[in-house]
Amino acid sequence: MPVPTPAVLVLEDGTRYSGRAYGAEGRTLGELVFSTGMTGYQETLTDPSYAGQIVIQTAPHIGNTGMNDEDPESRRIWVAGYVVRDPSRVVSNHRAVRSLDDELLSTSIVGIAGIDTRAVTRHIRDLGAMRAGIFSGADAALSDFEQLELVRGGAQMSGLSLSDQVSVTEPEVTPAQGERLGNLAVLDLGVKQSTIDNLAARGFEVHVLPQDSTLEQILEIEPVAAFFSNGPGDPSASDAQVAVLRGILDEGLPFFGICFGNQLLGRALGLETYKLPFGHRGINQPVVDKTTGRVEITAHNHGFAVKAPSNDEPFDSPNGYGRVEVSHVDLNDDVVEGLNALDIPAFSVQYHPEAAAGPYDANYLFDRFRDLVLNQKNQNSEQKDAE
Repeated sequence: MPVPTPAVLVLEDGTRYSGRAYGAEGRTLGELVFSTGMTGYQETLTDPSYAGQIVIQTAPHIGNTGMNDEDPESRRIWVAGYVVRDPSRVVSNHRAVRSLDDELLSTSIVGIAGIDTRAVTRHIRDLGAMRAGIFSGADAALSDFEQLELVRGGAQMSGLSLSDQVSVTEPEVTPAQGERLGNLAVLDLGVKQSTIDNLAARGFEVHVLPQDSTLEQILEIEPVAAFFSNGPGDPSASDAQVAVLRGILDEGLPFFGICFGNQLLGRALGLETYKLPFGHRGINQPVVDKTTGRVEITAHNHGFAVKAPSNDEPFDSPNGYGRVEVSHVDLNDDVVEGLNALDIPAFSVQYHPEAAAGPYDANYLFDRFRDLVLNQKNQNSEQKDAE
């Protein structure tokens, strides 16, 4: 049996965890965050919202189902680094075409295994997400001081714009399934394939557009609605996308946003966003839909949130878009998880209703969006008939 290659995880506060190299050897830097999902590591790795982040899996045993070609959420793995406790030595799934180890190695993802991931998670939960680095191979021989200086010289997530790193550069179209409602403009801030599939299944011809698309370019496809996706980075660094979104709202187009799209809707309405201490990442977050009173278990991946009035009463949009209500709230920490504009056709949620790899409690939101578009089309038709 080959001798394991030493590796070390270094946090910006000077905390160090020794383990062994997992995946590619070398050096990687990023914001250290944890994901509490017990399943779906392939979907986690390929979620563009994790760009720039080193991800800790709190589930202790990772890799047992290998990797397949059906479940990726995007065209590549996006995590900056990967931290696990016990990698599986055997792949046991009929759909697997390669091991997770081989995938990490072939895609040059630097990881570390053999450390107490629960201890690291508790450290982050107490002190907040922070910059970190994984060092193995020749980089493991650097002095403690040199490694720490490299970590502290890394980029801060606050103020960081990453949409241009994960977005498509040319429009991509997915045909509608069933009864066609029309063209849907999806601004790709890090969209997941499951989101595209869910929108197409509701009758939208999904036009995935680059993150730097202008309002004019969006309107050129004659959309019946617009959608802003999830994605990485700080929403306060996305003024251009917020300006485009305000143009969409001014045009009266129905709008749905998830995750990063929820934060941008908040900013377009005139609200502030802020960085959470350690964020919500995983597939077990309880959220209440204040419209129905129903509690849903939902999938999250966000480090920022919208600051909005916490009471149950609607409030006026500071930017003049009428009344707005907080539609969803996280039951763990009262973070705003959804916004609903009452005087314009726009709403958003902070979590991922497509929820690959589950749960599917919030999948109804795609139907709610379809109903919003149909209602708006009917209103427009009645208005034209009246004229």
